[in-house]
Amino acid sequence: MNRVVKLLLITIAMVSLSAGVQAQDKNSMTLDQLLQQVKQGLHEQSAEDKQRIQEFMQDKAKQQQMLDQAKKERAALEAKSTSMEHEFDANETQIGNLNDTLNKRLGSLKELFGVLQQAAQDARGNFQDSLTNLQYPARIQFLSDLAKKMGQTSKLASIAEIERLWYELQREMTASGKVVRIPATVIKADGSEVKEDVIRVGLFNVIADGKYLQYQSDTGKLLELPRQPASRFLETAEALTKAKSGLVKFGIDPTRGQLLSLLIQEPTLRERINQGGTIGYITIALGIFGFIIAILRLIQLTFVSIKVSAQKRSKGKPNTNNPLGRVLKVYYDNTDIDMESLELKLGEAVLKETPKLSRFNTLLKVIAVVAPLLGLLGTVTGMIITFQAITLFGTGDPKLMAGGISQALVTTVLGLCVAIPTVLLHTLVSGRSHRIIEVLEEQATGMVAEYAEKQGKKSTA
Repeated sequence: MNRVVKLLLITIAMVSLSAGVQAQDKNSMTLDQLLQQVKQGLHEQSAEDKQRIQEFMQDKAKQQQMLDQAKKERAALEAKSTSMEHEFDANETQIGNLNDTLNKRLGSLKELFGVLQQAAQDARGNFQDSLTNLQYPARIQFLSDLAKKMGQTSKLASIAEIERLWYELQREMTASGKVVRIPATVIKADGSEVKEDVIRVGLFNVIADGKYLQYQSDTGKLLELPRQPASRFLETAEALTKAKSGLVKFGIDPTRGQLLSLLIQEPTLRERINQGGTIGYITIALGIFGFIIAILRLIQLTFVSIKVSAQKRSKGKPNTNNPLGRVLKVYYDNTDIDMESLELKLGEAVLKETPKLSRFNTLLKVIAVVAPLLGLLGTVTGMIITFQAITLFGTGDPKLMAGGISQALVTTVLGLCVAIPTVLLHTLVSGRSHRIIEVLEEQATGMVAEYAEKQGKKSTA
């Protein structure tokens, strides 16, 4: 230690001498002063170390005292734990004896309480989704508390609780056969909540203002369906809303909303048509065009047929406002020519009227042939879309293929729906025009025969 101090002093002296060479001022110190300063620092450090050692010794005594105290507490707790273990074992034995006594005293009542607990749980599950919960919401909490209470072996149901359970079951059965009008909170399709009177039809449906509602069991509120079923069902709902008494025809859902939810998912006629795509629109437009032409031709031919019949019945001067009148005029204008020329002129007159009477018949026939071909085109296009979806996404999700299949089927149906009526209309139009043409040919032939008879009489005379 002394050797280290000497080396330190020599080093410090060398540093001091080096500094003294550069600047000798009032801040420089001698070797004696440096030695005194080092000695004083060693003395202070030794005193501080002694003080720390003394503090450590005092803390050691305190730690020993705390250790002794902790051992005493541990011993006391161990004794208490042993006492509580003995007490726990004694309580376990006593509980077992009491349970045996309880089971003996309950006898057949134990099965009764088991059935009671099961009935309470089942009733709670049924009432939770029941429409009668709109009128009697408090019974759910009662049934939950009763089932929870019966689940504890130390708790038994009272006579009042058993009677209350029976009463709730009986009230549910009674309410299931009634049609009642009650106030309730209804969430409209736009998200607004309103208080209004609703009509509960047994356990099947709830309606308000002529519209079907859906019961939300989690919130206990009624939701107006964003999409209502067909008009025939809404008409019965409207009639029931307005009815005050008596019998009213009404469409119910015995599945408590499942059939109704499927029914409102069924696409409407407009949605069906939209599924056909561009080909479907073309087919419908072609059908409408053919229908208009057929109706106009039927109306026109009907009036022509009436005029021809009137001309046929009349024995007077021919009227040129109908085909038969124009053919008769040719006959009366050429009574002085030979029979062969008259026959040719009458044939020419009949042929001249034929195109007017047969107008658009060929077009209707073409529409009747093209419509199913368009349906076939839509079918092929839809199947191509379906196979593309299968190639990209596989067959795991049928919804991905539904679009192509819908287009294939809808276009086929549209093609047939256009072709079948068009064929019938073409038959009607063609048949009516042919009948008029046959009348013209018949009358022309008759006039030729009459003219030949007159010529024969003249020759004989």
